[in-house]
Amino acid sequence: MKTVFAGLLFFALAATAGASSMNGNMNGRSTVRWRTVVGVITAQNVDNPICGTDSQGRCVGTTIDSGTFAWSARSGTARVNLATGDTTFRVNGLVINGTSFSGTAGPITQIEGTLVCNLGAAGEAVLDTDPVALSGRGDASFSGQIDDVPTPCNSPLFLFRIVSPSVARGRWIATGADLASPAGGGDY
Repeated sequence: MKTVFAGLLFFALAATAGASSMNGNMNGRSTVRWRTVVGVITAQNVDNPICGTDSQGRCVGTTIDSGTFAWSARSGTARVNLATGDTTFRVNGLVINGTSFSGTAGPITQIEGTLVCNLGAAGEAVLDTDPVALSGRGDASFSGQIDDVPTPCNSPLFLFRIVSPSVARGRWIATGADLASPAGGGDY
């Protein structure tokens, strides 16, 4: 089970590895952009948490639990200006895989975007957008602000988390992936 958990956690955090290797310290880059969205991959009723880890692989700092169904997304993007907090995201076809809800958003009717900075380190921050409706087909979009983005915001991660129903509030069901490469020293 530990091997499965480690593999799932590796996949979930793979999007941040590119950010860390390209520019672990986001100073000098005001905008980060994820070019696609991928759903959480987990076995039914198994948590796949996001957390920083110590040398023994134990969670340190904030732990963000996953939804307990596997999810997929047809398409999506997320963008955060780390200097101003301007944030946009769009996701299409964010749906459950398997169970009686397969191919739909099931009972999930609202989500929020979450920017995670400095995961498991000093200055760790978990910052949420306002909630938005998630259609039964898994479509949602947001344009607005995230307040109090820390400087620096190292290895940023963008999650899509459940707001409603409240019994599942805060669980992540998708993440921004494919962090855009710097183009001519410009924004991500």
